[in-house]
Amino acid sequence: MKAIIFDMDGVIIDSEPLHFELERELLEEFGGKVSKEEHETFVGTTDYHMWDTFKNKFDLEPSIEEFIEMKKKKFVQNIHRVKLIENFHGFLVKVHEEGYAVALASSNNKKAVDSIIENFGLDKYFKVAISGEDVTNGKPNPEIFLKAANKINAEPYECLVIEDSTNGVIAAKAAGMKCVGLKNPSSGNQDLSKADLVIENFNELNIDTMKRLFD
Repeated sequence: MKAIIFDMDGVIIDSEPLHFELERELLEEFGGKVSKEEHETFVGTTDYHMWDTFKNKFDLEPSIEEFIEMKKKKFVQNIHRVKLIENFHGFLVKVHEEGYAVALASSNNKKAVDSIIENFGLDKYFKVAISGEDVTNGKPNPEIFLKAANKINAEPYECLVIEDSTNGVIAAKAAGMKCVGLKNPSSGNQDLSKADLVIENFNELNIDTMKRLFD
């Protein structure tokens, strides 16, 4: 194990409830409505994919780009409502002190990613931060994780991904990486069964546990 790649929403920050709320408000404002179950299937995918799906399904007037900008603005305005995931910061400090390369690979947009890194003072830990705007194909495609590995000069087989979504776990395994699934109730009903290990809190994860996944 040479590098650890973190997803952001639902792994670093407990933000999925806020995303759900803002997206539902925006969708309903323009005449669309989705069930909680359908909405949860978009966790881990890009903004573009979700709004493209909604626009086509409900024949919505604004462009995909306009929806993305409106949602982006709402999220940044509400960023003060977001908190770090329990025990994440202590875990991050520990792996950083042990000398592992640490990267962030989030389907969220660049402005949101940069805002979270700045807001919580995480820039001294993350060597690389890739957003959904930096890739052509969103999760479950492995592109974002492969790009993150390339940026930190690590081979896929040397990387461990920490994810909270079905789409993210599938993407990590498709990239040829080890994957820890973080079971976050706020992220909805996500199937993490393809992960190499499933945890409910960062205090269940330590260096030795992660190393054993590579044996």
